[in-house]
Amino acid sequence: MPVLDLIEKTRDGVPLSREDIDRLVAGIVDNRWPDYQLAAWLMAVVLRGLTDQETFWLTGAMAEMGRPHPALGDVDKHSTGGVGDKTTLVLAPLVAALGLRMAKMSGRGLGHTGGTLDKLESIPGFRVELPIDAIRRQVEQIGVAVVAQSRELAPADRRLYALRDVTGTVNHPALIASSIMSKKLAAGTPNLVLDVKVGNGAFMTELRDANRLARLMVDIGRYYGRRMTVLMTTMQQPLGWAIGNAVEVNEAVGVLRGEGPSDLREEVVRLAAELLHLAKGMPLAEAETEAHQALQSGRAWERFIQWVRWQGGDVAAVEAGLPLGPVTRVWRAETRVTVQSLNTRAIGEVALMLGAGRHRLEDAVNPAVGLHCYLKTGRTYEAGDVLAVVYAMTETAADDAVKKLTAAVTFGEPESVPPLVLGRISTEE
Repeated sequence: MPVLDLIEKTRDGVPLSREDIDRLVAGIVDNRWPDYQLAAWLMAVVLRGLTDQETFWLTGAMAEMGRPHPALGDVDKHSTGGVGDKTTLVLAPLVAALGLRMAKMSGRGLGHTGGTLDKLESIPGFRVELPIDAIRRQVEQIGVAVVAQSRELAPADRRLYALRDVTGTVNHPALIASSIMSKKLAAGTPNLVLDVKVGNGAFMTELRDANRLARLMVDIGRYYGRRMTVLMTTMQQPLGWAIGNAVEVNEAVGVLRGEGPSDLREEVVRLAAELLHLAKGMPLAEAETEAHQALQSGRAWERFIQWVRWQGGDVAAVEAGLPLGPVTRVWRAETRVTVQSLNTRAIGEVALMLGAGRHRLEDAVNPAVGLHCYLKTGRTYEAGDVLAVVYAMTETAADDAVKKLTAAVTFGEPESVPPLVLGRISTEE
């Protein structure tokens, strides 16, 4: 049967049956439906929407039509992406040190947001492409593995996502939720925490939209028997100080050694506590204490070193600090100033302009370039204080980066300073 009847149903606001959705997804996987018809269906979804039940069935069908495998770990985490978001680099070894197993499949960065795999590959020798048996052995031995997304998991999502990206149909809650959750369901992990970024540096700029997306993903998790929590966290400013690849690995190492920016430490501890709560039933306050102690004691750092070694990374290079771009520019305050607001997306685009990110997935990234942005909303700096440091490959690139940075900051008294965590939704509610 042609897919035209499904396009017409969605266009006219007629809910698809479970059989309709199974047929739709099967045709996506076996390439029975041409791109132009799938694009038409996606646009119909954006204009008319899907019911929650349709979204549940779509997510499940995309998860099942591939090669799902038994859960490799106890817990998993996903972030919708932001500027300076290197939480996985700290969280994964931390939860392993707490006795949980995390086998996480991650992606690469696109546009102004960074990707976990790009950051890990800035460590010399680090391998992100591993067979399932090797991942399973590693997780059994040390409790942590972070690898590239398996092409066998949720192949329908891979095709739909590519089409959404070029047809103006990315920004719809049902399509976003089914994309994220289909991969998580296919991976089989029973306990999941999602970090939905909200603000001018995130995909979701408004809290009400993020809240709607979070509730839909939690409802999907509940429908399929997963225990999960969504934290909505601010992206009105970069997370931590470092933005880039090697520079973010170095910052993550600092946090694992008991140093580094307080907002990154706080977010990692909150996420770890949620996973302890989901997987072990530990009260959140107790779980936060456990996570903080594991971080400060060095147990998570020891697990990080094991993790790097298992995946072929150069431990000595990590311990010494990964090298950064040869041309450095330091931006200092000329007078006493207070940060009123930050254009976080523009700050992320500075790293992109330097070569730390990519415009297309096939683009190469330069692991050495990036920046430290010490600017935080509401914070006051005295004349001579360092506001940012740029690491570039050329003098011109460094000068251009500083100019773009200065344009991304507004000085003055802020109306308010956003909290790190803006909301929490759980399957327990």
